[in-house]
Amino acid sequence: MPSYTAPTQDQMFILDDVLKISTQDIPGYEDLDRETLDAILGEAAKLAENVLAPLNQVGDTEGCVLENGVVRTPKGFLEAFDQMREGGWTALDCDPEYGGQGLPYVLATAVGEQFSAANMAFNMYPGLTHGAYSAIHAHGSDEQKAMYLPKMVTCEWTGTMNLTEPHCGTDLGLMRTKAVPQDDGSYKVTGQKIFISAGDHDMSQNVIHLVLAKIPGGPEGIKGVSLFIVPKFIVDADGNPGARNGVSVGKIEEKMGIHGNSTCVMDYDEATGYLLGDEHKGMRAMFTMMNEARVGVGLQGYAQAEVAYQNAVEYAKDRLQGRDVTGVKNPDGPADPLIVHPDIRRNLMDQKSFVEAARAFVFWGASMIDRAHKTDDAAADGLISLLTPIVKGFLTDKGFEMATAAQQVYGGHGYIEEWGMSQFARDARIAMIYEGANGVQALDLVGRKLAQDGGKHVMAFFDMVKSFASEHKGQDEDFDKHFLDPLKAASKDLQAAGMYFMQNGMKNPNNALSGSYDFMHLFGHVCLGLMWSKMAWTAKAKLAAGGGDADFYATKIATGRYYMARQLPMTGTHLKRIESGAETVMALEADAF
Repeated sequence: MPSYTAPTQDQMFILDDVLKISTQDIPGYEDLDRETLDAILGEAAKLAENVLAPLNQVGDTEGCVLENGVVRTPKGFLEAFDQMREGGWTALDCDPEYGGQGLPYVLATAVGEQFSAANMAFNMYPGLTHGAYSAIHAHGSDEQKAMYLPKMVTCEWTGTMNLTEPHCGTDLGLMRTKAVPQDDGSYKVTGQKIFISAGDHDMSQNVIHLVLAKIPGGPEGIKGVSLFIVPKFIVDADGNPGARNGVSVGKIEEKMGIHGNSTCVMDYDEATGYLLGDEHKGMRAMFTMMNEARVGVGLQGYAQAEVAYQNAVEYAKDRLQGRDVTGVKNPDGPADPLIVHPDIRRNLMDQKSFVEAARAFVFWGASMIDRAHKTDDAAADGLISLLTPIVKGFLTDKGFEMATAAQQVYGGHGYIEEWGMSQFARDARIAMIYEGANGVQALDLVGRKLAQDGGKHVMAFFDMVKSFASEHKGQDEDFDKHFLDPLKAASKDLQAAGMYFMQNGMKNPNNALSGSYDFMHLFGHVCLGLMWSKMAWTAKAKLAAGGGDADFYATKIATGRYYMARQLPMTGTHLKRIESGAETVMALEADAF
């Protein structure tokens, strides 16, 4: 069975050493000193390693079962959920007014990485609930918040998001689910939703569905979509689950992965629903949930890569195959361990250098979300809005790639289920699809986010890279050569790609759209290059100061050098592909495929 060890030292390095969060001028960060961080992450690690991780394969093997209209989760899930609730882990960054602990989102993100790496399918239950909580918290009436949020904070009640229908996924303007107004102010919601994660289960007293639907007579298309709270059990006057609502599970979807999560077809038959936010403004309210979810999905991408990498390293050190071409390393054995071979090292370094930079990128992004929400910083909000498609799209693409790379280390054993490596690849695969398929993320980035607010947010990103390079240039020759010079070259590739879109995208929009996926990856590499530069500079400073774990810091620098030398140059390839334009992409008529 695969194992998992929470990477608390790496997490602490980013939070305390690189981001220095306790010194930032963000409300609540002053309480996150090293001792507090260490205590919280250490306790989370115990739950992740000892409770959630052992259930990961159980969930994959058993899956969820629909029995007499009730979804049964895999053995041990309910007891684990009870431990998570009792420990207060579902309430970390929730509003104290509704029973939350009010801690910063960045800390909840670090804890979420541990839980997601240990058991992605399980952690989706509280994850979806947190998203629904956020939407109600941002857009609900005082009465709605008082009714639903306290129980959702504790996960006594869980939540979902219902968007997709059989005939519409990305194009939500095509949805047919309708909500008919009633005299008492409620609505009767009728329709079918598919692919609903955590749609029903036996671990909570109630499930609070957030459902997109159209009110008859409203505007056509996406402008006519509203959002509704549709509880599984209608909440009575005393605030308790009462009569069963007109919502049921049609079936559990048979999926490639995340078997431990109940992905359901949900049928609504004149179910009682309550408008959340304004009529015909459902997408605005839903995007509160979706933007949070997209950062969370990016986290899932690298978290699966992390746990797969851990197991691949262990296997590479234990498995004896062949001899080191430079000389025998295991003279007492029949062969040397796999890890002596350069191609295995390349594979593992690809994984390690991605995961560690991705973690830094997500934690830094979480701090931007905290800054935006806690200080009303419009610049931080604009920057994380720009980068969210990259967090979601790039990190999940590469996360899946790295999970399969880890599987490759095992050779044939990686393809055999008993070793568990295929689960990491299968689970990681969904992250590239849900919460907006990655092609859509790329289109959003190029089609909307680059030009948002006159392009000032992408210019702010370039200024951030330039400022970092200017501040550190000339102080360390090795750092200039191995980090700043590659970073500046990659940033120039990114600027050149943006210039190409400006010069050619207006004349033919397909020139921009056909290059959007490459642009998302180009941008992602620059973001991770910036993160590695920040981490390497911090590690160098720690080494110069003496004390601490010198091997840890030296390893950080060596890993960063690998990324800058072997991965960051991909920006040049992506730029060439972008500059080739749309001609070859669009050359064939549809019938020629």
